Amino acid sequence: MGKIQAVARFKIKAGKTDEFKRLSEDCMRLAREKDPGTIRYDIFMNDDGTEAVVYEEYDSPEAHLAHFENMGDNAAAIFKIVDMEGELWGDPSPELRAGVEQHGVKVYTPFMRLTD
Repeated sequence: MGKIQAVARFKIKAGKTDEFKRLSEDCMRLAREKDPGTIRYDIFMNDDGTEAVVYEEYDSPEAHLAHFENMGDNAAAIFKIVDMEGELWGDPSPELRAGVEQHGVKVYTPFMRLTD
């Protein structure tokens, strides 16, 4: 199994932008401190702070699972203040697939690639 990429799109509930930003800062700190298999973890926001997009890339399905475990209470708190749509691209392990699908994340596996 190879790299895993994911994107999450968040619609932040009214009045929750500051809380989202605080929780996101904690998530970024945790990713930097505890996620050796995280290649990319970028958070983007629209101009009025009502929507955010997180782009993630991991060196393996296990690294993605470790990241999600490291986020712990922060991820649970974020899920309470946003409406989320997500996609995962790659060959997830059965554990990763089950974990993301329980949050409504769509899984896309490789069909064709320019390179291996």
